[in-house]
Amino acid sequence: MHRREALIALATLPPAVSALAGEGQGSKDAQRPEAARPIAPGGHTVKPLPFEPGKLSGLSAKLLTSHHENNYAGAVKNLNAVEQQLTQVTKDTPGFVVGGLKERELLFTNSVILHELYFGNLGGNGRTGGAIAKALAEQYGSLARWEELFRATGASLAGGSGWTLLDFNLHTGDLRTYWSGNHTQSVAFGQPLLVMDMYEHAYALDYGAKAAPYIDAFFRNLQWDEVNRRLERAQRAWAVQRG
Repeated sequence: MHRREALIALATLPPAVSALAGEGQGSKDAQRPEAARPIAPGGHTVKPLPFEPGKLSGLSAKLLTSHHENNYAGAVKNLNAVEQQLTQVTKDTPGFVVGGLKERELLFTNSVILHELYFGNLGGNGRTGGAIAKALAEQYGSLARWEELFRATGASLAGGSGWTLLDFNLHTGDLRTYWSGNHTQSVAFGQPLLVMDMYEHAYALDYGAKAAPYIDAFFRNLQWDEVNRRLERAQRAWAVQRG
């Protein structure tokens, strides 16, 4: 069995996916989800923290609340402002103005998405299990080896800024750890499964410039059930696009 097929087989796909994968066009049409409703320009809202900030180990309520209210909420506010400005673009708008706005749009869009995924994969007890643990061990030789590489990638950003991402690469079907800087550098066709914020605002209030203890705390608080949910969703997408 090809490695990518083995990764897909690790999680049990729901009946809807089986129907999508090859039971005829009628079944595909019946199972196709409704089209997403677009968000109006400037209509993004701040999502609340999915956990009680005072109950995480090694990450203070002050740090988490500041991160959420200032950095994440700030990105939402700035994205809304940029989108509103883009509605005013015409054929006569100078190219450098359009280019600058589009760069800001991408930066704030990714900042919003990555922050929501980051907070979403916190609030757990840090114990790994389920399909994601099996998939990582299969691809990297052991779960410990993957974690070693993920931690090393995060530590390489210490004193700087960026993100560390475990992605399901929808182009290859592999699980890969990527480095992303300035909110704008990420794999073109991937589903983030695990997101670690390595900007200093994510740890400086608790640890100053020391990134290593923050990474330890991050792993202690991981919500692996959420990571497994994201993996299942990525596997469904992979199975459908291959069908």
